[in-house]
Amino acid sequence: MINQLSTQRVLSIDAFRGITILVMIFVNELAGVSGIPLWAKHMPADADAMTFVDLVFPAFLFIVGMSIPFAINRRLSKGDSFIQLQQHILWRSLGLLVLGFFMVNAEGGYNEAAMGMSIHAWSLLFFICVVLVWNVYTLPQRRLVYVLKGIGIAGLLILAFVYRGGDGTQRMQPHWWGILGLIGWAYLYSCIIYQLFRGNVYGLLAMIAVCILFYIAGKQPAVQQSAWSWMSGQSGNAAHVSIVLSGVVLSLLYFDQARGSAVGRRFWEAAGFALILLVAGYFLRPYFRISKIYATPTWCLYSAAICCILFSCLYWLTDRKRISGWTAFFRPAAANPLLTYILPYVIYSLLRLLDIQLPGVLQEGITGALWCAFYAIVVMGLVKGLNKMGIKLQL
Repeated sequence: MINQLSTQRVLSIDAFRGITILVMIFVNELAGVSGIPLWAKHMPADADAMTFVDLVFPAFLFIVGMSIPFAINRRLSKGDSFIQLQQHILWRSLGLLVLGFFMVNAEGGYNEAAMGMSIHAWSLLFFICVVLVWNVYTLPQRRLVYVLKGIGIAGLLILAFVYRGGDGTQRMQPHWWGILGLIGWAYLYSCIIYQLFRGNVYGLLAMIAVCILFYIAGKQPAVQQSAWSWMSGQSGNAAHVSIVLSGVVLSLLYFDQARGSAVGRRFWEAAGFALILLVAGYFLRPYFRISKIYATPTWCLYSAAICCILFSCLYWLTDRKRISGWTAFFRPAAANPLLTYILPYVIYSLLRLLDIQLPGVLQEGITGALWCAFYAIVVMGLVKGLNKMGIKLQL
């Protein structure tokens, strides 16, 4: 064990994850609605501002960080060797990268004529393969499980071979890694850092600063024009890792029993951590404007600070005051974030393949926003139904 953490799921972390997923579905659907106010949209890259929409992705990263100490220590408590643990981390990271890679290529740049099929049919086949590969099977016949996973992997390879882009000769390309891919890189680096520093809070705090400095260095013209220009391409990953590590630190502040702090003091330590993040962001803002698109340090620090505050409120409400009945709605999605994430894409591809479109009234103004909220709730309910049918995805 690296830190003294419970092997049980923490209700407030699950609640935070579930709420973030619900908001994610809502804002993703809201992006297609016209006539909504600016505060309900992503801010432009150069706006020096952020809305609650720009907080969804960093909240995901933050929750990934909060879960890392629990996940690693849980596997160590079950007897995983060092090699087995690294294999698990690499497999999860690879899975996220593969998923992000496929989903990005389905967003644009494809050539349906050269592929010989609709991109929506291609996407649906991709999601079926995802379920076959990453489903949590309860079948007693292990050979059948391996066969199903093998069919899924073969399907992914065939879909990659079938795919064509551009003039019809181009194969799949990593235009960018997609949200899942970016999470995969940040997860991989953060797991390595957490293990290297053996869960030491001060070491992790130092690495958050290193990530910020890495980003700053990568944006300097002298660096971009030197042999170190690769730093510029990795600056976004460094920024995302700083958010994940912030989540790791908050988890340890609240839940590492080896620290021996009283509960009240832990809240003060979390508040102090959030204040440090806010102050650091304030002093960096004149040099790096708030921008999700550019993954600026100011955006990272402010987002991490807000996540610290939001989680502290949830922890106080659910785990300390035991007001937790309301969290039951979020549990299926919180326990199956990957399934919940891809389900709206499955629905979208299916509707487009069947040429079904929403009425115009559901794509405009307040009516459209209300529809998006209803849709998000429906998706959460569908995840619960799919769980009962035995479909649960886990990387």
